[in-house]
Amino acid sequence: MDLVRFLGGPAAAWLLFSSGTVFCAYGAVAQSTNVYATGFERSDGFDTRLTLIGQDGWTGTDVNGNGLVTNFFVNTTPQLPFGQQQAFVGFYPLTNADGTLNVWRPLNYDPVAAGLPIVTFSVTMAIYDSTNTTTRDFFRWSVYNSDNDGERLFSLEFDNGDRTIFYQGDDGVFVPTGFAFERSGREDKHYDLVVTMDFAHNLWSATFNDVVIVDSKPITTTGLALNLGDIDAVWVNRDLGLYGNNYMVFDNYSVTAEPSYPFWLDPVQRLNSGAFLLRLTGEPGRQYAIDVTSDFVDWFALKTNTAATDGRFDFQDTTATNYSHSFYRARLVQ
Repeated sequence: MDLVRFLGGPAAAWLLFSSGTVFCAYGAVAQSTNVYATGFERSDGFDTRLTLIGQDGWTGTDVNGNGLVTNFFVNTTPQLPFGQQQAFVGFYPLTNADGTLNVWRPLNYDPVAAGLPIVTFSVTMAIYDSTNTTTRDFFRWSVYNSDNDGERLFSLEFDNGDRTIFYQGDDGVFVPTGFAFERSGREDKHYDLVVTMDFAHNLWSATFNDVVIVDSKPITTTGLALNLGDIDAVWVNRDLGLYGNNYMVFDNYSVTAEPSYPFWLDPVQRLNSGAFLLRLTGEPGRQYAIDVTSDFVDWFALKTNTAATDGRFDFQDTTATNYSHSFYRARLVQ
């Protein structure tokens, strides 16, 4: 049989077969767009003698409590080496009265309008303890939109007191993830944090060293604008005025945007019964429909199913025994 398979997303994936030999052709997948990325290196214009605020467009809410350091991370992956410089928030007492420091690089990006609703934020991070261990603070990554000078959508919080990780939505409620982190110190303990935001479907998830710690939570629960203003490194003083000299170091800060998750139909085999076995691969938890036609005029729904945790589901088209050729399409339902 001849088989032609095209990648789908965000609308549909297509597959056709007829009698003959097997042939597969893959459609192109749109590439991701780099919204902003930096390794805080001197080659990028960063100077360790200065605060992070004021360099390469970075800004913040206090002149203290932020800067650049050198060689804080041990390179454990030679093929993806760390640069020599990293950024940090914390350590130095703040001058403001509210005990909170936000540091960010404005992005002002509308993913849906750009046709690239899937935004991925990744960063390598580590939290270093206070020398006075009775004063341990909070560190966060907070996502803001660009409306009204920035409205906070959600945050991930790292409590240096008991080393637990929480998330907070725009309703202000803190929810434990059930996960914890190790402080860095004599032995370097850094983590790769990846936050994936689907602005088209109002969902976000997060992994911490490839472990899912937040899964498919609403970006907004209160109807805030679904666009991206900035992603902030945040230091929050636990006891106002009693600063610990703990700090969060971070590197390889990256924000990318891409189209909705691609999905596709694979021809598996013609069964002895004459039925045809198809495999859909897409995003776990999403519902997809498979339709069939013989003439591209009349389409008939065959199956609607939810992709499993591996993003797949298999389907046998028993009606294939009635046709010399068929054309299939898969559609994202929700």
